[in-house]
Amino acid sequence: MYDTPVSLQNYCVDFICDNLSALCEVQPLASTDSKQTKMVFKDPETCFHSTLSDQLLSTLSEKGKLNDESLSLFDPNATVLRHVSIHNAPVTSRGLRILKGHRVSQLEVTGIKDVTVNDVIGCLGEWTLSNLRILNVSRNTFLNNSKFCVVVSLSKLRNLHTLNVSFTEFNRHGLEIIAEDLPCLEVLDISCTEINDITPLRKCKNRLKSLSMYNLQLHRNSDPIGVVSELTHLVHLDVSNDATRDTIITSVATERFQVPDFLAKHDTCPNLVSLDVSGAPDVAPCIVETFVERHEKLNFLGLALTFISEYEMFQPESTWYRAHPNFKISGEVTESQIMESLRRYLPRSAYMQKALFKLFNLSQGTEEPREDIIRLVLPAMKSHPKMLSVQMAATACLYNLTRGDVGQKIHPVLLSRCVDLTLTAMENFPNHQQLQKNALLTICSDRILQDVNFDRFRCSRLVMDCMCQFDDASMNRMSVAICSILAAKISTEQTTILGAKARYMKKLLMLVEERLVNQELDITLRFTLSALWNLTDEAPSTCNVFLMEGGLELFMKLLELTDGQGTDNHVQVETKILGLLNNIAEVKNLRHKLMREEFVMLIKRMLHGVHIDVSYFAAGILAHLCSDGDTAWRNIAGLDRYDILEDLRSVVSGWDQPKSEMVAYRSFSPFFPLLQSLDPPIQLWAVWAIHHVCSKNGKRYLTLLDSEGGPEHVQRLMNGRCDSKVRGICEEILTKLEEHKGRPPRQQDTDDMEF
Repeated sequence: MYDTPVSLQNYCVDFICDNLSALCEVQPLASTDSKQTKMVFKDPETCFHSTLSDQLLSTLSEKGKLNDESLSLFDPNATVLRHVSIHNAPVTSRGLRILKGHRVSQLEVTGIKDVTVNDVIGCLGEWTLSNLRILNVSRNTFLNNSKFCVVVSLSKLRNLHTLNVSFTEFNRHGLEIIAEDLPCLEVLDISCTEINDITPLRKCKNRLKSLSMYNLQLHRNSDPIGVVSELTHLVHLDVSNDATRDTIITSVATERFQVPDFLAKHDTCPNLVSLDVSGAPDVAPCIVETFVERHEKLNFLGLALTFISEYEMFQPESTWYRAHPNFKISGEVTESQIMESLRRYLPRSAYMQKALFKLFNLSQGTEEPREDIIRLVLPAMKSHPKMLSVQMAATACLYNLTRGDVGQKIHPVLLSRCVDLTLTAMENFPNHQQLQKNALLTICSDRILQDVNFDRFRCSRLVMDCMCQFDDASMNRMSVAICSILAAKISTEQTTILGAKARYMKKLLMLVEERLVNQELDITLRFTLSALWNLTDEAPSTCNVFLMEGGLELFMKLLELTDGQGTDNHVQVETKILGLLNNIAEVKNLRHKLMREEFVMLIKRMLHGVHIDVSYFAAGILAHLCSDGDTAWRNIAGLDRYDILEDLRSVVSGWDQPKSEMVAYRSFSPFFPLLQSLDPPIQLWAVWAIHHVCSKNGKRYLTLLDSEGGPEHVQRLMNGRCDSKVRGICEEILTKLEEHKGRPPRQQDTDDMEF
């Protein structure tokens, strides 16, 4: 079904990362008296080659599971690290010292708050110090405890070819040191640093091939254009800016790199393959065109956040564009420009926001799956979780790109990532209505809710919070639709946590009451009833909250409204109501709250309905109420328990097996006490219900019944006092169990029984 399934290796690495506690054990560090610990694989034979080691480390970092303890897994005796990638992880020098035992040629340690760059370099072994080729310490700090910028440790990396110190305190003094002491340096990123004079780069003019200095504020008298012009070996040059960024006020006048003046020097930097002038002011089209024509090697031009990207020559229909099919341009005018921007400017929130906003407009009405675009949107969401503008645009794009039939053709693993990041956006902006609505629109999809793996409890909680926060009809409808499905897919412990929150219950019952008042049996009501039904399933505390909040009285009124109508819509509503009330009847210490004459008479009336879906649950309620014996019925005037039991027997005896499964159960535990009853009608309903689900979905329910000791309960009933009809159904159940386990059929084995 999918052209690009996830590789087995990726699945295995993900499994390891998601199951560290099962595969590893925590041990105290032998070399210290403190409480410091390390993590080791339980299997002492575990060994990873370099590619797997690198992937495991980067995946742990990406999943937010990398810390000092998990870093200790990378013992040199079991792993081989070559390309180390650690981003935004809570690691310290203690954890990073594991790198001393590895020969690392490429090191990315970015966004680390508790470790200085000098500390990172101090954690490297001698081989790495002598041979490291690539170092990325973006968004780290060079400041020591005294808040001095210390960069001398970089001088140890004599073989370094690529250095990224962007978004740090790196300054002109540091630039002088690396220009002098790193003889192999060819690629340098000093974007958003404190460098205000690039004159030291003249010492690198015979070797520097790539220079990125996005958002640098330069002294006006430092002649940056003159310096860049001397870098004749440059292949890549980035002099971009944020168009909205103000010049920093300092004691010395500074300014942005003057792109118009640079482009006017048509013959400068003759070897350029890539030039980024994004965020530049307007430049005359003729100047841009001449510069491009004079640089025949150029195959990328960064024009994001500029009007230059709108020039006719850069549009798909132009003669120049058709003549240069491999020339790439970043911007916000065409799809290809937007995708290039999303690829190249991930750390820049202003760029991401603009590109995603334009993408939203372009992606409306998408009819074919575009996984390529989704894979560019998701990193933008992950990189800027607290930027409302980015999250607003991204969630809107995801809805366009996954909605309807298009979503059916997208790989479920990719959809899972979409949901996870959408939930993060919901968590970060709980009070922003439009963002919450965007999120609901994306998640409220059968494809996602039924086929995709994600944290369903987290999703349920966030959706219910959203439902309580806003009074919006469409949001209410989507919220209850999502919850009605997810509540059946999470554990009983999790439904109990959700259902025990009174504000959730109040909101759900309020939605029911609104429809009762308006006599409106709409889709929102049906979803709300399904959500309540699933939340109360085997959740006694939730059932109690339902009763405490007046749910019983409300549901009785709703049943009075629907009783006798007979349409499919009315039957659906009645079935869901009775299903929930049956959940309450299963709770022994709550049954007394149902022992009211008007309630029992109403359920008895439902028992004799023409639709088996309705009468089935009415019978279940009465079976549970009658199972408490005569004492419980003494306070109900005008009702005789034995009359109820006779009604129950006659109704259930007349049922035929429906063609499809009427109900889903989490377990059979509510039925086992009924099997111990001495009243044949109660036994009859219980075994009929067990037989029904085992007949319609044997693969699931026969396995479940066997695992819960069901055969012993059924056999015990047969060995005691039971009538022939009950015994016959019990025989059927046991025969199905034996067939399911591959045993020869019992002599009395027949096809599904009808009663």
